[in-house]
Amino acid sequence: MKTRTIVLVLTSLCICVALGSAADLSVGTWKLNEAKSKINPGDAKNTTVVYEAVGDSFKVTIDGVDGKGNPTHSGWTGKFDGKDYPAVGDPKTDTRALTKVDEHTLMLTNKKDGKVTSTGKIVFAADGKSRILTAWGTDASGKKIEDVFFYDKQ
Repeated sequence: MKTRTIVLVLTSLCICVALGSAADLSVGTWKLNEAKSKINPGDAKNTTVVYEAVGDSFKVTIDGVDGKGNPTHSGWTGKFDGKDYPAVGDPKTDTRALTKVDEHTLMLTNKKDGKVTSTGKIVFAADGKSRILTAWGTDASGKKIEDVFFYDKQ
């Protein structure tokens, strides 16, 4: 009986650690490394992204510049559960959803008026010192675009 209890406790602990890994890796301040990024000319850039744990959710604050170089500030608070959460400060997005794929990967969906405006994949390095966001969307003329943003943890 004791062996069974110990195995159950250890298994539960391993599952909890695995579920929390991407969340733990994300918390902190991330700075854009433009030299390592591949950003289309005229596309917006999130230069600083801050993830904070708030209870069982995350608060994400984003500062950057739009395609014309004007400063931007946006954010959202939610979970990595694939559900839409209100986003503020981004004229192209009113909800944002993040889904945890595995311990190092999140998928991102931005929506405006219920329609998907962009998607992305966030991959955290195993050492937690960097992350890459690959973002897909369309430009003002309707052309499909892809940007790759490389971030270093501060």
